[in-house]
Amino acid sequence: MEQRVMAAVAAAGFDDVTLAQARVVQRIAPGGSRLTDLAEQAQITKQSAGFLVDQLEGAGYVERVPDPTDGRARLVRIAARGERVLPVAAAAVAEVEAEWAAHLGPRAMRELRAALERLREIADPYAGPR
Repeated sequence: MEQRVMAAVAAAGFDDVTLAQARVVQRIAPGGSRLTDLAEQAQITKQSAGFLVDQLEGAGYVERVPDPTDGRARLVRIAARGERVLPVAAAAVAEVEAEWAAHLGPRAMRELRAALERLREIADPYAGPR
């Protein structure tokens, strides 16, 4: 799945995104996330998260903005260029899922999705509901 999404993103002209960066971006909450939260959720150090966010910010995918709930803190949120790449990635995910569904059939695909969502509870406790 990751390889297909990354290939689609690159083919759409967003060829400067790395997998490590993408894993951070997909954890950004709709209203923005604090860097410490992104690091914890991605299970990387704050320094690594900061480095990746710096790269993403430099490329225009994310931006840092003041946190409205804490004047001392900043949030990382998706910037305009990042908003343009999200539908490309979503379309690639949908394409892969459609291929899997065609191969497995509707029932097995529902069972696979349910099993993966249950496993996600222990494998990625920060992901939250989808």
